[in-house]
Amino acid sequence: MNSGEPSLYQRYLPRRRSFEVGFWVFSYLASAIGNSITANMDVQRLQLGFTTWQPAVWEASSALMALLLVPVVAWFTRRRPLHLDNWQRMLPLHLLGSVAWSLLHVVGMVAIRKAVYASQGLHYEFSPWWWEFGYEYLKDMRSYAGIVLTIEGYRFILRRLQGEASLLDAPDDGAPLEPVERPERFLVRKLNREFLVAASDIEWLQASGNYVNLRVRGHDYPLRSTIAGIEAKLDPDRFARIQRSFIVNLDQVASIEPLETGDARVHMKDGANLPCSRTYRGGLRQRIATDA
Repeated sequence: MNSGEPSLYQRYLPRRRSFEVGFWVFSYLASAIGNSITANMDVQRLQLGFTTWQPAVWEASSALMALLLVPVVAWFTRRRPLHLDNWQRMLPLHLLGSVAWSLLHVVGMVAIRKAVYASQGLHYEFSPWWWEFGYEYLKDMRSYAGIVLTIEGYRFILRRLQGEASLLDAPDDGAPLEPVERPERFLVRKLNREFLVAASDIEWLQASGNYVNLRVRGHDYPLRSTIAGIEAKLDPDRFARIQRSFIVNLDQVASIEPLETGDARVHMKDGANLPCSRTYRGGLRQRIATDA
């Protein structure tokens, strides 16, 4: 499964944050510049009487607020991901999200414009507010949808590069080769290839939104499940919950470090340090001692 050669995903990981930040900064910078130029062309063509800096302030303030709100959308889509299999259930939530996003966007950009105009001895007018907000929302709704689709599409590509795990389904005919309720193996799809991962090879698991990442030999394979749902399918003699978002393979635990807060830090054999809450600390120590 691991050829020793770093995969495209592994080579990308050190540059991931720089790429993500750079992508959004460049996108909104280019948008602000382009829109400022076209807005000034419209002002001159229609002889509206605005000076050159005013359209630039309009577009820059809008782009800046949209850029600052991208992390908010990223957080919201982690909590409420929008996929082909759940879009009907999630669409109403994202419609409400678009209203909230637009409200924050409008309030922020109007505040910036008023401040800049005041510094020039002018007054920026935004009234009647309900009419102006309705106008802005018609644009913001499309902007919000574009951000969500870009984020979800990007995450889909990352999952394909990384490899996405799933439970083995029962066959259409005949008995399953192994228990479906407590599977011994997981199916991983990666770049149009499929292979099996033994449950015993899973070192630890971490909840991540609507996914649970399976840590296997230095790779993370997201599985569409809740942490409680996958915990019920794992062998309780081999795996233990150590925190709300973490499950560990007991055979892969190197040591447990008590903390002054009453919690603990679990050191794994692969070098990872995982949090263990006080709720699970005593039971984990007892199970490690019993297994030893």
